[in-house]
Amino acid sequence: MIPYAAYKVVHYLGIFTLVVALSASLARSAQGGAEPDPWRKRLGILHGVALLAIPLGGFGMLARLDEGFPGWAMAKVAIWLVAGGLIALRRSPAWSARGLVLLPLLAALAGWLAYVKPF
Repeated sequence: MIPYAAYKVVHYLGIFTLVVALSASLARSAQGGAEPDPWRKRLGILHGVALLAIPLGGFGMLARLDEGFPGWAMAKVAIWLVAGGLIALRRSPAWSARGLVLLPLLAALAGWLAYVKPF
């Protein structure tokens, strides 16, 4: 039996990794530049690993809470899907800059949902 705290560490590690990888990727793209970015592939892989760790830890914690699948958790899954898709914004420097503004807002909303559990 894996303890709740272990799932929480995996979940948080995934969140922090996602925010760092996505921020770095979007910031590098927002700068523009004609030459190919040597970090593009590495940051994409890190983004993917983070997207795997987040639900792994999150659903593990949810199973430990034994509450089923409440509305706030469904909203967090929707936020996770949007955050996963933000990587596509790195194709355009203008949209990358917008993604850099949206990312912390999504992270704050997800944190608020987990803390308050409004529905």
